[in-house]
Amino acid sequence: METRNLNCGISVSRLGFGCLCMGYLQSNLSHKEGGELIKLAFQMGINFFDTAQFYDTYRHIGYAVKHGCKDMVLCSKSYAFDKKGAKQALEEALIGTGKDFVDIFLLHETEGELTIKGHYEAISYYQDMKREGLIKAVGISTHHIQAVEYAANMNEIDVIETVVNNKGIGVADGGSQDMERAIEKANANNKSIIAMKVLGGGNLYMEAEDSFRYCLGLGDVDAILCGMSTRSELEANVAFFNGEDITRRFAELAKTEKKLLIESWCTACGQCVERCSVRALSIAGGELCWEAAKCARCGYCSQACGDMAIRLISS
Repeated sequence: METRNLNCGISVSRLGFGCLCMGYLQSNLSHKEGGELIKLAFQMGINFFDTAQFYDTYRHIGYAVKHGCKDMVLCSKSYAFDKKGAKQALEEALIGTGKDFVDIFLLHETEGELTIKGHYEAISYYQDMKREGLIKAVGISTHHIQAVEYAANMNEIDVIETVVNNKGIGVADGGSQDMERAIEKANANNKSIIAMKVLGGGNLYMEAEDSFRYCLGLGDVDAILCGMSTRSELEANVAFFNGEDITRRFAELAKTEKKLLIESWCTACGQCVERCSVRALSIAGGELCWEAAKCARCGYCSQACGDMAIRLISS
C-alpha cells in the first residue's frame, strides 16, 4: 500500500479506513466484529483510521489496538467548543482506543469562519496537547468550501478533512471544481488534505474507478478515506489501490444500496432537516422528504431524531 507523508510529519496509507459505517448510525457492528475488520485492514496495508467522538467506534478500534494494531495512525473528531469539552473528548479517545496519543484531532463538521472562531478555545487546547505530545496534528473536518478556505490561512491548522468527489456530492456550498480550488489553496499554505465521501456515500459505486482516479489525480490530496463495514468493501477498495481491476467487485457492491428509511411514526418535526448539512431532507405537505441524489449517506440525521423515526439501511 502506497503511503504519503503529511506536512505535519505523519506517514499515512493513501487509502484510509472510515469507521463511521460500523457504528450505531449504520451497521452497528459489535466491537469484536468491527475490531476484526480493522485488524484485517491493518494487515492489508492500511495504517490510517478515521473516527469521531460520537461515532461510538472507539471500542472497535480499542479491540484492534489490543490485538496488534497499536501503531495505527488514528484520526478523531469532536464538536467541542471549549476547553472542558475538548479535554473530555481527548480523554475519551485515549481511554476508549488504548492509544498513548491521538495522531490527528479535528473539529467536527465546521461550516466556516464563525464555526471555527466559536470553537477556538477547543483549538487552543488541542494545540496545548500537541505541545505535550498527546496529539500530533490539529485540524478540521468539513463539508463546506468556505471552511476549507478560512482554515487554509490559520497557523493553528495542520490538517483539513473535506468532501472531495468528481460529482460534488456532499459539498454543501458549491461544486467539485470549487472544492478543487479551495484545497489547492490550502495545500499551497502547507495544509495536509484528507479526502472523504470520495464515493459520494455510496452514490458513486458504479463509477468507483473514475471516482478514485479523480481523487488520486488531485496532487493536493494526501489520503482518501472510505467508509467500510464489510470484508467485501475492504477487499474491493484495497484491490483498487493495489492496481487491480475493481469493476466487477463494485458492480456487486452497488447492488446493496444504502437508503434512508422514514418510519410511519415520523412527525416531520424538522430536527433532521436542520441537522442535514447537504440539504437532502425537506418537509413538504407535512411529510419528511428525502433526495437520494444529494444524500451523503452519513446517517447523522438519525442521531438528531428523538423519535428514532429515520435510519440509514442497506437494501
